[in-house]
Amino acid sequence: QVQLVESGGGLVQPGGSLRLSCAASFSIYAMGWYRQAPGQQRELVAGITSGGVTNYPDSVKGRFTISRDNAKNTVYLQMNSLKPEDTAVYYCYATYDSNQVPSYWGQGTQVTVSS
Repeated sequence: QVQLVESGGGLVQPGGSLRLSCAASFSIYAMGWYRQAPGQQRELVAGITSGGVTNYPDSVKGRFTISRDNAKNTVYLQMNSLKPEDTAVYYCYATYDSNQVPSYWGQGTQVTVSS
């Protein structure tokens, strides 16, 4: 059972930046982030494999960057140019699945973008 520990959420003004971190209890193939806003479905934000292959939806391309430190089993999400519509609970995930269907979830961290 992989344990995921997230950190880095908070309140930020529009146009600001935040960095989220997620540490896994041991090495796993792929990690990343989903988010869920109130009344919305959970959606993919970014994913990265152990080999460094990344994927993003169009809504965050050019603004969010995911990176990974394999030695620390930790993934980072740098979020720039934040918008109010980025407000959500962000969940770290991890998986052994080559299609990156999540197998494990973190507890979630709140990101609020508001003036």
